[in-house]
Amino acid sequence: MKKLVSGVIPPVITTFDKDGNFDEKAQREVLNFLIPHIGGLYPTGTYGSGPLMSNDERKKVAEVIVDEVNGRVPVILHVGTANTRDAVDLAKHAETIGASAVASIPPWYYKYPEGDIMNYFRAIMKAVKIPVLAYNNPGAAGNALTVAMVKTLAEEGLAGLKDSAFDLVTFMKFLTGVDTPGFLHIPGTEAIAAPAIQAGADAVVSGLANGWPEIMAELWETLQRNDGREIGAAQLRVIMAREVMKSAPTLVVCYEVLRMRGVNAGYPRLPYSMLSDEKRASIKKAFGDMGMKFA
Repeated sequence: MKKLVSGVIPPVITTFDKDGNFDEKAQREVLNFLIPHIGGLYPTGTYGSGPLMSNDERKKVAEVIVDEVNGRVPVILHVGTANTRDAVDLAKHAETIGASAVASIPPWYYKYPEGDIMNYFRAIMKAVKIPVLAYNNPGAAGNALTVAMVKTLAEEGLAGLKDSAFDLVTFMKFLTGVDTPGFLHIPGTEAIAAPAIQAGADAVVSGLANGWPEIMAELWETLQRNDGREIGAAQLRVIMAREVMKSAPTLVVCYEVLRMRGVNAGYPRLPYSMLSDEKRASIKKAFGDMGMKFA
């Protein structure tokens, strides 16, 4: 059976103008910069500024992305919100416009019992026929998914898990503990891409790929050749680039790097702001010292 997605998946940024309005033209430009190098897209999540937008704004962004992608790569729309009703509404809309799948973080801000979190996912799964993935990000949600929770949901039809616990051991526990046939295991960080994929991950969601999709594509291709020394060198290069991306607010750096590369990426939405000239120059120099070209 063909997998829903494989390869490198950028959690694509949402482009805004200086006044904080969605910039459709810039969004389409960013998508066309990324698509030649990637295996899928994961919009309107953390990097996609989903929590900074209203449901109506998220729907508009989703419509533009699905339209521009036009089936070239799978689009997994993040529909997570702080409440079940809005998440279900976004999931239904995603299905209507032709998204490949939806994914959701657990509801955030409040601490919920496990049963309530599972019912949140069950409501999304019941609302749509397209695949539904869970997104484990305890740092952002404040509510962690456990192996037992995901295993139960997988048996009920959950299609996969994006794990952003940023811990290889946690990822491996999900990988070995949730063995429903066809279930997708996707690490949510390039930091553990190589060992996770070697162990059986189907894809990797990579924030770094927003600005440098090529080096993530190189890592993926190297993994397919299965040369241990080559893989190690490629993963190390990814880690070094990731450190530069994280030398300032990572989401903002994505916009800055794309602009350095000649791509109209618009602006982040407030309260985020663009970097100082000094910081921007230091980031450009650091990437240049790694031999990464901006043209």
